[in-house]
Amino acid sequence: MNEYLKIIWAYLKIGLFGFGGGYAMLSLIQSEIVGAGWVSNQMFTDIVAISQMTPGPIGINSATYIGYVVAGSVWGSIVATITVVLPPFVLVLLASKYVSKHKDNQLIQGALLGLRPVVVGLIASAALLLMNSDNFGVATYERICSIMICCASFVVVFFTRIHPIWVIVAAGVVGALFL
Repeated sequence: MNEYLKIIWAYLKIGLFGFGGGYAMLSLIQSEIVGAGWVSNQMFTDIVAISQMTPGPIGINSATYIGYVVAGSVWGSIVATITVVLPPFVLVLLASKYVSKHKDNQLIQGALLGLRPVVVGLIASAALLLMNSDNFGVATYERICSIMICCASFVVVFFTRIHPIWVIVAAGVVGALFL
C-alpha cells in the first residue's frame, strides 16, 4: 500500500503543478520519478521516447508506465493515471466557467499572455533536459551520430513538409544501422 501512496503523492504534484502540456512538465516528471529512485535517467529517456511514439499525452503515458513499474501491477498504472489526470480535469472545469465569464477582463488576458512564454520556456527546458549522455551517447562515435540524427531530424521537420512519423521511422532505421 505504501507504493500506492508514493505514486499518488508524486502524480498529484505533477497533475497540480505541471501545466503547459507533457513536454513542459517533463522536468517536473523527471524530478519526481528519477529523484525518487523509481527509474534511472536512461530508463526515463526511454519512457519519454516510447511515450512520444504511442497514442496519448506524454504525461499520461509515462504515468501509466511508471505506476506499473513502481507498484508492479496494473492497479499501479490505474492509480498513477487517474491521479495525474484528475487535478487538471477539476481545475479546467472550475477555471473554464470563470475564464469564459471574464474573458474580456484585462487581468485574465494579461495572465494568459504571460503564461505563453513560460510554456515555451518549459518546453525549451525539457529539450535541454533530454540533451544528456543517455540520449547522445558517451563514446565519441555515438555522440557524433546522435547529434547528426538530432540536427537532421530538426532540419527535416522544420524546413520540409515531411510528416514527423516518417522522420521518427527514418531516425530509428539510421540508429539501428549506425549505432
